Amino acid sequence: MACTTILVGKKASYDGSTLVARNEDSPSGEYTPKKMIAVSSKNHPTRYKSVLGHFEVELPETALSYTLTPDAVPTIGVWGACGINEKNVAMSATETITSNDRVLGADPLVEYQEAQGQPGEADYQAEKLGGISEEDMVSLVLPYIHSAREGVLRLGQLLEEYGTSEMNGIAFQDVEEIWWLETIGGHHWIAKRVPDEAYVVMPNQQGIDSFDFEDAFGQQKDHLCSKDMREFIKDNFLDLSLESEFQARLAFGSYSDADHVYNTPRAWVMGRYFNFNTFKWDGPDADFTPTSDNIPWSFVPERKITIQDIKTILSNHYQGTPYDPYGKSGDSSLRGIYRSIGVNRNNFLGLTQIRPYLPESIRSLQWMAFGSNVFNAMIPLYTQVTKIPDYLANTGARVNTDNIYWASRIVGALADAHYYATETAIERYQLAVAKQAVQLLKENEQVLLADPSQDSLALCEKANQNIVDMLKKETDQVLDKVLYLASNGMKNAFSRSDN
Repeated sequence: MACTTILVGKKASYDGSTLVARNEDSPSGEYTPKKMIAVSSKNHPTRYKSVLGHFEVELPETALSYTLTPDAVPTIGVWGACGINEKNVAMSATETITSNDRVLGADPLVEYQEAQGQPGEADYQAEKLGGISEEDMVSLVLPYIHSAREGVLRLGQLLEEYGTSEMNGIAFQDVEEIWWLETIGGHHWIAKRVPDEAYVVMPNQQGIDSFDFEDAFGQQKDHLCSKDMREFIKDNFLDLSLESEFQARLAFGSYSDADHVYNTPRAWVMGRYFNFNTFKWDGPDADFTPTSDNIPWSFVPERKITIQDIKTILSNHYQGTPYDPYGKSGDSSLRGIYRSIGVNRNNFLGLTQIRPYLPESIRSLQWMAFGSNVFNAMIPLYTQVTKIPDYLANTGARVNTDNIYWASRIVGALADAHYYATETAIERYQLAVAKQAVQLLKENEQVLLADPSQDSLALCEKANQNIVDMLKKETDQVLDKVLYLASNGMKNAFSRSDN
């Protein structure tokens, strides 16, 4: 799945929270409706069967309740995407990443193959089960983990046992730590802890650069990996580092022409946004360019990072550079040559925030926006709840404005075609939603903290509904404005009236 991820350590965030955010994007030419739901631990299944991989897994007896962001039309499985469980542990899965022929030849992906022929025939080939994929990971892991590190270890064990059918990056988060896991071929993996004072940029590439095997096979403070990773690298001559420190990106990643159009420009613009003065990003003597293969996996930002910063950068379309598809000045041949972060195929933006300064019952927020990020608005929702408001949870295949996914898609398609005419309406919509959402959160938390004996579940579910009601009102209003402005710009417009 095409995606863009940013991970922010607790000392780099504005309030000491750990922050994990990811755009889930549909493949080219597709638009996947998404919804957000709450999954109860009661009557949780004890066996999981993959739709795409056809494998089955026995599940632990005890499950946790959690939020989930699945496909609204589950024809190819759950695709749970992101969520937070009742222990305030979050997971975001997955960011599709790249690899190379040396890795994939040494440890091929475990891809499903249908049976060929009939049993008993000479050329009969039995069905070959596929490995774990993005469809499965959140469902197999999030309900059973009590820390980010535990999430890495559970998924790692499943990958070693069942394999994977694709190259993926997965984020795990609790109140103290963020871990990033990358699959390496069919059965191998590495994981690295995000430095507390740093943020990480991930644009559909194998991202981890330096990796410390002494730590991974020793204290395991900041590095974890599959049990035979050292032997796998040695036996297949994967280590290309001239330095003493192993460079994972050199061994496992890719440096293709396609990367320089689709992936590295997104890492460049994210680093440029948060560290504009630290490095030189433009011109012939730039430290990093949109096609640089050595853009770091993590940076220490020039200032602390806010929720709005993350929404802004995950909506980025290279504004302020020659590459903006909506640009009016400069060399027109450069506009739109690189893949934007805020793209037409954004399914949703999911930002999980775990706040250390609040009681566990209200510690976690899942911020959500649906449709193209350039034109949508993001709201926070409490996750220790039993239900999610219908405006987010009732999405289906039918196009309508009774849910935020389809309403956002319609707003985006209209506004994109009339970008400058609708720009002010979109900006005011986004600001109005963001401002009111923060106000509603603050009001709810003041009530709860004033009297901790109150029913936090009821208050949080009521707050969620109030926030969603506000979002629906503002979205209906901006749809009305954008439709009016787009109608005025129709090609068959004529100024003479019959009245």
